[in-house]
Amino acid sequence: MCAAICDFCTGPPGQERRYPPPTQTGTVVFNVPGTGEVAETYYEVWGRLDGRDRVPLVCLHGGPGIVHNYMLPISLVHVDFGIPVLMYDQLGCGKSTRFRDRKNDTSFWTPELFMAELDNLLQCLGIQEPFDLLGHSWGGMLAAQFALTQPSGLRKLILCDTPSDMQAWVRVAEHLRALLPPEVVEVLTDCERSGQTDSPEYQSAMIEFYRRHLCRVEPFPPELMASFAGIADDNTVYTTMNGASEFAVTGSLRTWSIVHNLHKITEATVPGGILIINGHFDEAQDACVLPYFTQTPARAKWVQFALSSHMPQLEETEKFVRTLGDFLVTHC
Repeated sequence: MCAAICDFCTGPPGQERRYPPPTQTGTVVFNVPGTGEVAETYYEVWGRLDGRDRVPLVCLHGGPGIVHNYMLPISLVHVDFGIPVLMYDQLGCGKSTRFRDRKNDTSFWTPELFMAELDNLLQCLGIQEPFDLLGHSWGGMLAAQFALTQPSGLRKLILCDTPSDMQAWVRVAEHLRALLPPEVVEVLTDCERSGQTDSPEYQSAMIEFYRRHLCRVEPFPPELMASFAGIADDNTVYTTMNGASEFAVTGSLRTWSIVHNLHKITEATVPGGILIINGHFDEAQDACVLPYFTQTPARAKWVQFALSSHMPQLEETEKFVRTLGDFLVTHC
């Protein structure tokens, strides 16, 4: 009987209180490099970004191309620690400018585009020195690559559920996929072979994977459902950079890796250190995040959430906020 009560059967607590509405929302103009096109980036702020109270935290969502809603509980660090928080929808999703006509244009949708957008947002909002940077999943990949440029003012780097190498990510995903019920694996395989990854059957099978390795809260929180709705409405960025699904990684990021450049993330680059986060049931298993811990000269701390998968900010919200806030307010 006791053996049947496994860790997986113990669900995470999810969100235990409400988070506040933003104190400021708006858009900034972004001149897309090399195109002559003008776009807008939508953002939300909790608190004051002038750094008078505490160092602001800038949050980068995942996907690529999934709107920031699923990260909203992170705003509780403003409530509990007085830390200003900035979130935004990256170009191509949510309330920021879309470019549906750029679908499959791999020369347009690049990490460099999103780094330029981040630079522009920081400048337009007057965020200079210092600031902290948090990235989730793809957002963590972007944050780590941004850190390689040694941006002025970057203090602390938080990498949540972030792969360091997409080939390792695919290997882990294939292993986790093999552990799904056989009938689910069969649907995934059949749909991929026939090119029907947009079918309801394939999407339903993917939900079974998501329930185990993306978010273990039942039912899915409304913030996550809003993000799902956003990518269902416009999957331009996700399809171009990632592919059809977490398994069918055929997009421009399929060969992405930062492992051989991690030696450039030093204490001079990130003087406040790095916080690495993943979940026990995460699709970003330890093999995906380990290089961030072992191959960066900067000081690094690794925290794993025992009841979470890929979204501990939704699954173990209180513990996540406390862990993040304690790291951010600790003196360098």
